Amino acid sequence: MSVLGIDEVTFGAADLATCRNFFQDWGLALRSEAADELVFESLNGCRVVVAHSGKPGLPAGLEPDPTLREVVWGVADEAALAGYRQRLASQPGFVDSGSRIGCTDPSGLAVRLQVTRKRPLDLDCAATNTWSARQRLDKPSPQYERATPIEVGHVVLFVTDLQAATEFYERQLGFVMSDRYPERGSFLRCTPEGGHHDLFLLQPPQPRKGLNHVAFAVRDVHEVFGGGMHMSRCGWDTELGPGRHPISSAIFWYFTSPAGGLVEYYTDEDELTAAWQPRDFTPGPTVFAEWAIKGGIDGNTRRQVNAEAPSGRFMTDRPKS
Repeated sequence: MSVLGIDEVTFGAADLATCRNFFQDWGLALRSEAADELVFESLNGCRVVVAHSGKPGLPAGLEPDPTLREVVWGVADEAALAGYRQRLASQPGFVDSGSRIGCTDPSGLAVRLQVTRKRPLDLDCAATNTWSARQRLDKPSPQYERATPIEVGHVVLFVTDLQAATEFYERQLGFVMSDRYPERGSFLRCTPEGGHHDLFLLQPPQPRKGLNHVAFAVRDVHEVFGGGMHMSRCGWDTELGPGRHPISSAIFWYFTSPAGGLVEYYTDEDELTAAWQPRDFTPGPTVFAEWAIKGGIDGNTRRQVNAEAPSGRFMTDRPKS
């Protein structure tokens, strides 16, 4: 019995029109639209819901809107769901609609579980030629004009009681520790074998509750760049990126989201097994990013934002200085 990953996230926001434009530019498919709710899907059927802040029945947020209101985790089958139903029945805010169960975590976030609705995919992704492994033969790497995210890969939350939040996800949902900022942060994955983290809980120096970011997995590094430059051409603001995380090894690009917090394109994270031993890190800029571009890349000039645009001449045409 284990959680497989994120099946759905719900945001609360007042400006649904801007959120509609943003997530369609982000690469999600709009599946339904109503006056008080937008429903998007990624390639594998993972859902992103943006509900109007005043919609009845919307779970409370950890902070004022716009922000994350609910995370739905997927499980393999009805037997797994039944096991979690028994385990969570005594937790605060327990709900049971039959097909979906849940409670509130120690921070007050609505946590739900359901039999996963995500679809298996067979995607053509770029192979990498390293010095010792030549995997891409007679074939160039792809280029992307935009991204089409595969799924919501992880969420990052600010918490006020890191120990209580970490213990909830480990004991109640069976999550596994990947790495730590001692007394500051917990990188957690759903199962012993899987990507580096599905959830990151972070207690800032001045503890507060809220959303840091929601991360979307894409095929490869080329799609991170293609998606990021498309968002730039559409006029959306880069927070940081592209760049690389030393802890998970992932390539990233963060944008400011009208639905709250940040959203991230990422790829090439570490894959862990039960043999992995959690490491301790001291938080800091170089631990967060091995390298990163502040302000992003201009999607039209294909250069760093505010850098000189290409002149049309080859670099070799320039006279020696």
